[in-house]
Amino acid sequence: MTAAKKDEMKPIPISVNEIETYMKNRVGLGESFDLGVRKLKVLRKDVHFYYVNGLTDTQFIIEIVEELVAINDHEKLSTKLFSVIENRLVHQSVDKIKTLDELVDQVLSGLIVVVMEGEDTALVVDVRSYPGRTPQEPDTEKVVRGSRDGYVENIIINTALTRRRIRDERLRFEMLKVGERSKTDVAIGYIKDVADQELVDIIRKEIEAIDIDGITMADKTIEEFLLKQGYNPFPLVRYTERADVSATHLLEGHVVVFVDTSPSVIITPTTYFHHLQHAEEYRQSPAVGTFVRWIRFLGLLSSLFLLPLWFLFVLEPSLLPEAIAFIGPNEKTNIPVIIQLFIADVGIEFLRIAAIHTPTPLSTAMGLIAAVLIGQIAIDVGLFVPEVILYVAFAAIGTFATPSYELSIANKLIRLGILILVAIFHTPGLIIGSTVFIIWLASIKSLNVPYLWPFIPFNPGAFVHILIRRAVPGSKIRPSIVHAKNRYKQPVK
Repeated sequence: MTAAKKDEMKPIPISVNEIETYMKNRVGLGESFDLGVRKLKVLRKDVHFYYVNGLTDTQFIIEIVEELVAINDHEKLSTKLFSVIENRLVHQSVDKIKTLDELVDQVLSGLIVVVMEGEDTALVVDVRSYPGRTPQEPDTEKVVRGSRDGYVENIIINTALTRRRIRDERLRFEMLKVGERSKTDVAIGYIKDVADQELVDIIRKEIEAIDIDGITMADKTIEEFLLKQGYNPFPLVRYTERADVSATHLLEGHVVVFVDTSPSVIITPTTYFHHLQHAEEYRQSPAVGTFVRWIRFLGLLSSLFLLPLWFLFVLEPSLLPEAIAFIGPNEKTNIPVIIQLFIADVGIEFLRIAAIHTPTPLSTAMGLIAAVLIGQIAIDVGLFVPEVILYVAFAAIGTFATPSYELSIANKLIRLGILILVAIFHTPGLIIGSTVFIIWLASIKSLNVPYLWPFIPFNPGAFVHILIRRAVPGSKIRPSIVHAKNRYKQPVK
């Protein structure tokens, strides 16, 4: 049995000096500047409490110290110390622990632990005050109208933002700790009488089975353990930083996973079409929402098939009808068109990566220089034909119009793959590439949910709901893929 496993079962000693020695040897008390202990004498007995500077609210600690010191002025020596201190801790969240492993975990999580001479039980007070930013609108999920409070890196704030929108006594947040060293807080959120209990059990079992030092990459690490997708580029869960989006999915019967230190949450199960939804559609009228959705679908199709289709017409001009026979380059170049397409497409990816790593004011200037100078000069020197820049730009706009960043990158990889097939096999290449792509998506399952549902397998009612943004009063039934216990969101008359 490892030392860590032994400590999980080791009870708290009744000697505060022995506890202090353990904290020095195990946790680094006296070595790490941010780990502290406050020693008091209460009713002639030693009382220590441990904390981490920077993770605790100093004002709460001061109030607790004042209350503990005041005990000496009001209580008799014969009084049972543990009961008095428990009663005097001026905080709404006070718990008891009995093992050293719990003591260490709670201290390093930002709580304070009070230990008393002669007692084998310690008191834990939640005075966490994690450093972080205030809720604000996520940059990647902006809306014209709607709430501006997004998730932050604090799991407590994130669950509070969600509960503010769903004040249901059946809403549950099950807290787990993941990582032998990081001990990161992970919460599973679901509505008890709506979510499929089997799905909740699967997610809980998979998260509890994670055996790793730490999950510093937070939700992404949880996703890789949960779904084991390998090198499949398509996202099998949906990420969101908007509290209203996650609350909507909870009410539909989905399960949401919160990970401390991450401003995004994981929504499961999801399909391909979940990644094409955006909160803006539901902040506008159904007609406008449907129009915006169709434009987004058009952008998705252009990001996938516009370049391969145009390149096929370049290779096979006879396929073009007379009315659009002008499509295709009018001038010859020394560089093959397929090479130009790859250079331009990868060049846009260069610009995207550079913009991420460049301060905002400079990234705007860099984008203008790249778009105006580099593009125009590349055409003037004969590196590109103008049509290549035009169609690559259209495909790039379609990529940026995809709400899910993960899906847009996966679609770009598929587009490049189809381009290669078209360059080798021409028309059969486009047909084979597109067919294999659809079959591959149809074979994917995310937590036993078909990835292309409701298109494959076909569900007419749900597919219409995908194509048309229905009014909320008309959306009475929850999606069947979540296997909700209660299928009806509204009373059916």
